[in-house]
Amino acid sequence: MTEESRADRRSPVGEPVVRSDPAVTGDRAADAVGFDPNDPDSVAEAAETVGRFAGGGVGDDDNVLMLRGAAACAALVRGVGSYKEAAERAGDRVSVAFIRKWARVHDLPQAIRRQVANGRIAPSAAKHVARLGGRDRYLLAWATIDGDLTVREVRAIASAVNDGAGIEAAVRDAGVELGRLQVSLPPETYVELRRRASMETVEPSAIVADAVDEYLADDR
Repeated sequence: MTEESRADRRSPVGEPVVRSDPAVTGDRAADAVGFDPNDPDSVAEAAETVGRFAGGGVGDDDNVLMLRGAAACAALVRGVGSYKEAAERAGDRVSVAFIRKWARVHDLPQAIRRQVANGRIAPSAAKHVARLGGRDRYLLAWATIDGDLTVREVRAIASAVNDGAGIEAAVRDAGVELGRLQVSLPPETYVELRRRASMETVEPSAIVADAVDEYLADDR
């Protein structure tokens, strides 16, 4: 499976994969709620949840509850068949634009939604990451974390890319160097890495990159 196809897939609704993972949400995993678009009762629950979500009753400062609201939006749309009907089912306060934005957040790749759940990407920033597709959304998500970008900066980058700019140039203009990570190593590993890099007349990052590529090779 290619990177692009992984990024563009529509995330399933039903079992709350991210919200039910204790490694991400801790003790709250047991309270995760799923929505089944093929179950009329679950669709009705999703509509009620979306109505509360749009009215500010889901918890604007709670990333996990925001993801629940996003999942409810996605399930409601799939359950009724259109954004317009989903908005009508959710109540007068709910717009088509609101449901579309948050359903797209639910359709972000799981790797990105996990970072929303654990608080490293704000849900309001995730809405703008979700405006992009394929590899670009990964690059913007990781730049958001590595560059500690504000929601305004994430929005500006997403807008620039949608207007035709390249993601790498847009991120660079925001002051983030893609691919730059600070790595902590055990002292013995650090010494050996530096020794081998010196002997091979390369930068340590070249050896690290080769090692990571080899580690990830089986997943490509």
